[in-house]
Amino acid sequence: MKVIRSQWSVVSITLCAVLSALCSHAVAQQPTKVPRIGFLAGVSPSTIPARTQAFRQGLRELRYVEGKNIFIEWRYADAKLDRLNDLAAELMRLKVEVIVSAASTVTRAVKAETSTIPIVMAQDNDPVGNGFVASLARPGGNITGLSTHYPEISGKQLELLKEVVPKLFRVAVLGTSSRSGNAQLVRNTELVAGMLGVRVQYLDVLSSQDLETAFRAASKGRADGVLVLGGPVLNSYRIQITDLAAKNRLPAVYGQAEYTDAGGLMVYGASVTEMFRRAATYVDKILKGAKPADLPVEQPTKFELIINLKAAMQISLTVPPNLLARADKVIR
Repeated sequence: MKVIRSQWSVVSITLCAVLSALCSHAVAQQPTKVPRIGFLAGVSPSTIPARTQAFRQGLRELRYVEGKNIFIEWRYADAKLDRLNDLAAELMRLKVEVIVSAASTVTRAVKAETSTIPIVMAQDNDPVGNGFVASLARPGGNITGLSTHYPEISGKQLELLKEVVPKLFRVAVLGTSSRSGNAQLVRNTELVAGMLGVRVQYLDVLSSQDLETAFRAASKGRADGVLVLGGPVLNSYRIQITDLAAKNRLPAVYGQAEYTDAGGLMVYGASVTEMFRRAATYVDKILKGAKPADLPVEQPTKFELIINLKAAMQISLTVPPNLLARADKVIR
């Protein structure tokens, strides 16, 4: 009997080992869940190709391959901002694990749809003032990411425009009053304008239909130059804006590199493409278990000055050599 029991013990152990191996093999054969994230922008894909490419690059640097170990649901409102809430709701239904927001208007729309799904701001002009985070150091909710908050930027842009146009006495400032942070940028511009002895003519652009009217008003007001504050509406029509600036022979300064790519004269601002690349690091951390509430919001550390000499020649403008020497990029 002792021998029989011993044999049964051996058989039992063998069976357990086989079953364990089979179970382990079955677990190993189960496909790994591929995370699905959402990307939402208020503009069209053709408006921000450099930014989306930078975001993809950031993911690749972190060993994410789209379609293999990560899925991205791309959604664009094509400058029809009333579509943002519906697009955000659509991403909710797809049960994405993270949503990357391309601008503050997008973040507001997504925030209205969810308080649980993590939201990564690829850029935002004032996350605290917009009510998205409690503080930059400790966001405290389901939103984190990167901030372009630098209210002094418009003042610096005006100073650079004054360098290009020494006899700058009147400047037309194009903004969108419905954009978060616009009022603060206008106030800062007016403050610096006062110190430079420049008169500000603010022109509100709420849609493409306002562009022709704005430039007619600028010409009528005898503007010596134009400062474009940016935002989804203005950025969506940057080609029309740069064309109108050239047509009216008005030197203009902008805040995003895409404007000089579209033929604009000069850009000074935070490197937005770098911020979109950095947004991928937030996605990675959240997918690995980090909570947005504990991830500090990054502020801009890289600013770029881009000058387009082709645009300068088009309006017979000479750019000072010392300003060209300080430029990060010169388009010839």
